[in-house]
Amino acid sequence: MLLPLQITFRGMAPSEAIAEDIRQRAAKLDEFYDRVTSCRVVVEVPHRHHHQGKLFHVRVEVIVPGRELVVSRAPDEHHAHEDVHVAIRDAIDAVARQLADYVRERRGQTKHHEPRPQRS
Repeated sequence: MLLPLQITFRGMAPSEAIAEDIRQRAAKLDEFYDRVTSCRVVVEVPHRHHHQGKLFHVRVEVIVPGRELVVSRAPDEHHAHEDVHVAIRDAIDAVARQLADYVRERRGQTKHHEPRPQRS
């Protein structure tokens, strides 16, 4: 990546193990496209009043020329996100899919459908 990765923790203490997991996964985004100009990852524990385990919210923002790709994994949608590493994996995998779509679009590899003939 051209710019450093920015990692933010909210509602929890910073963890070097979590930060290292994010760095390793985010570095793989370069395999899809080497012109990523910035990547920001926010890991948050939004509510502290759960009766079950903590659910993690992960937001990933990737900026590439001409576009900003954003993925937000809300904890209410995925109960597997009681494990922060699963939440991180899911969010970065989702932004990787968006990045792959962006690259295909830039290279002109997307399918273009013929317009349907209009009935008179």
